[in-house]
Amino acid sequence: MTDTEKTFCGGCMCGAVRYEAAGEPVSVIYCHCESCRRHTGAPVSALAGFSRDNVRFTKGERKLYASSEGVGRGFCADCGTTLTWEGDGEELGPLVEIHMGTLDDPGALTPSCHVRHDERISWFDTAGKLPRYREWEVEEGPYRSDPAG
Repeated sequence: MTDTEKTFCGGCMCGAVRYEAAGEPVSVIYCHCESCRRHTGAPVSALAGFSRDNVRFTKGERKLYASSEGVGRGFCADCGTTLTWEGDGEELGPLVEIHMGTLDDPGALTPSCHVRHDERISWFDTAGKLPRYREWEVEEGPYRSDPAG
């Protein structure tokens, strides 16, 4: 990381694990997939994705749970805070997606779309006008760009 790059810092609830992510994220999304819901206990996850090379853990060690082949989900072993999704971002390369609620300034980034939207909980939707994708935003165009549609 260079001194001129924007840096996003954060960590777990108890402070045992801290991280820094350098540069602009490659994606900032809402994910509605079942795995993210189970990992966080929330109806949707807000994630900021960074190239693996741009993320470093500056204090403590996160524990990784292998949730599926090639995918690790990071968390603090002391307090249980959900921290990351880590895996192959295909054309984006190896990614670390940080759960935005763990950022010191979660308002510094704004999600651009919803992914895995067709896996959402039937009673949950947002009123925003962000595009909704069945899978991942680079695979196809949105299937819904109007939340009421």
